[in-house]
Order: sequence, then C-alpha cells, then structure tokens
Amino acid sequence: MTAKIIDGAVIAQQVYAALKQRVEALGRRGVKPGLAVVLVGNHPASEVYVRNKVRACADAGLHSEEYRLPLHCTEAEVLALLQRLNGDPKIHGILVQLPLPPQFNAQRVTQSIAPAKDVDGFGWTNLGALLTGDTIFAPCTPLGVMTMLDHIGVNPEGKEAVVIGRSTIVGKPLALMLMARNATVTVCHSRTPDLRGHALRADILAVAVGKAGMVGGDMVKPGAVVIDVGMNRLADGKLTGDVDFASASEVASWITPVPGGVGRMTVAMLIANTVTAAERTADNG
Repeated sequence: MTAKIIDGAVIAQQVYAALKQRVEALGRRGVKPGLAVVLVGNHPASEVYVRNKVRACADAGLHSEEYRLPLHCTEAEVLALLQRLNGDPKIHGILVQLPLPPQFNAQRVTQSIAPAKDVDGFGWTNLGALLTGDTIFAPCTPLGVMTMLDHIGVNPEGKEAVVIGRSTIVGKPLALMLMARNATVTVCHSRTPDLRGHALRADILAVAVGKAGMVGGDMVKPGAVVIDVGMNRLADGKLTGDVDFASASEVASWITPVPGGVGRMTVAMLIANTVTAAERTADNG
C-alpha cells in the first residue's frame, strides 16, 4: 500500500476561494476583516511565520497591521498595545506570535486578548468552549486537521483516534474536537507505556510532539490516516515532521507531508477565523 497525499496547499487554496466570497459579502456591508499581528523580538522562525500570515491576509483581501516590538520591551508595553487593539473597530482578530522572550508571562499576554478577537483560539474562553462542543474560535492547527479530514471524506465518527502530544495548542484541543465528532480518542505523551501499541490501534493517528521521525511505519495500523503536525529543522536545514514519511506512507491510506501539509492549513484557518470574527461584528451591529 502507498498512501495518498493530503495536500495542505491544495486544500488551503479551496478554503481561500470560499473565504473570498465571504470577504466580498462583508465588503458590500462596508466591513473589511482586519488582523493585527504582534511580534516581539526577531526570532527567525517567527519572522517567517509572521511574513506568511501577512501575505495570506493580503491574498485573501483582508486588512492587516503588523506591530514589531524590540526584544527588550516590557510586558506592560505589549499589554497596553493589546488593550488598544481590543478596542480598535478596524481590527477583528489579534495574534501574538509565539514564543515570546523569556521575560514575558506568555499566558498573561495571550489571555489579555479579547475573546471576540482571539482568532488563534488560545484564550481560556475559547479553549473552554471546546469542552461543550460550542466552539467560538478553535485553535488553528487542530481546526486545520479537522478540515483536512473532511476534505478527504474521513468521518471521525466511530473511529479510533490516537493523538500523540498533549499541548494546549494542538494535542488537547484536537482530542476534544475529535470527541465532538464521535471518535474514540486516546491521548498519548512521553510517559505513555507501550506507545507503539496505542498507535497501532489508531484509524486516525495525529502526531504533534516536535521530535523528528518519532513515529515510523511499524507504529502505523494498515490503512490508517496519518496526520503529521510536527515541524523540525534538521542539521542540513531541511524540514521534516514527527513521522518517518517514507516508512509510514507504505502502510497508511492517507498521510500529510512536511512541509506542505498541516502548516498551510494553520494559516488558512487563522484567516478563516478572522473573517468569522468580522462577520460576527457586522451581524451584531
């Protein structure tokens, strides 16, 4: 068996095409969705991520504002900026690029974003809503994973799903979203005994641990759908995922590549959440 590729770039383009119609509809109502991106310092990877998000805004017809603060700025300065953006009617979504410098309390910063503008979905209000299945803004990467599954026609209902990784950004919210779709979900982590045994039961296997090649083909159930959320840079500069693509693709039915998989969807979902935020603002007058 050779797995089919879940092409994040192709699916993202379809998402953008659908969003274009919604953006145009908002324009007829005098509303242009706006996203503010806040970057502290000059972390090289963050620079790339911010550039990609700003470019995606332009391509989708959104208004974007980029705020770059020096590495040694104070937390109070960032919080003051966020308070101003919370009250800015032109801005419908706010994103603080992580990681923040070590002098910051990242949780305090992210929680200061108004829930109605928390398009990253990291705030307690939005994360808590996942517990009831009444999502306001779901975190972008898990939302991208669910969109990919829908695109390839894989319904999680009745399936065994295994999520390796328990971060509040990917693993935990993805598990909740899969449960909301009636999957039976197991969440594994670094202290899970017999990780391979758990993984081999998965009809849907999602891996988000940040360790290159951690999951090989011998941990994949024949015919499983494999979602690789990992993004690791090797010594030679190449990007690779948490799954050994070569061996896993010989066993799985579907698999995401790295790069070109989940990462493309994460940005698309950020834009989608921002458009949704603008629609809610317009509807509420």
